[in-house]
Amino acid sequence: MSGHRRFDLAYPLRKDNRGRIASSGYLGHVRELVELVLFTRPGERVNRPDFGTAIPETVFERPTQEVLANVQFVVQTSLQKFMSDVIFVESVAVEGVDNRIEIIIIYLVLPLKERVEERFSL
Repeated sequence: MSGHRRFDLAYPLRKDNRGRIASSGYLGHVRELVELVLFTRPGERVNRPDFGTAIPETVFERPTQEVLANVQFVVQTSLQKFMSDVIFVESVAVEGVDNRIEIIIIYLVLPLKERVEERFSL
């Protein structure tokens, strides 16, 4: 990126406080894409039936070691499959916290060469 700021449409698509289509900076846009991959169920997208993960299905499961290991594997492989042209996943940690599943992802945003740590909760 050559010195200019890049903005992308915000996801989910919404209006900003001026009534225009909301945008986000590139890092925010990448985070939204990661979230989209994680929380879209396979089959939910008409022309991409394999897109997404089965993670939303684990919402009502107890966060046992087996469930946490499965979520970690699914997150890692799904992000590599659907986002490898945008990010390089350095690590995925999954923890059970008070009957919630916390997902901590550290990734490198390839176009910016910037390292990011994000947390998602189920």
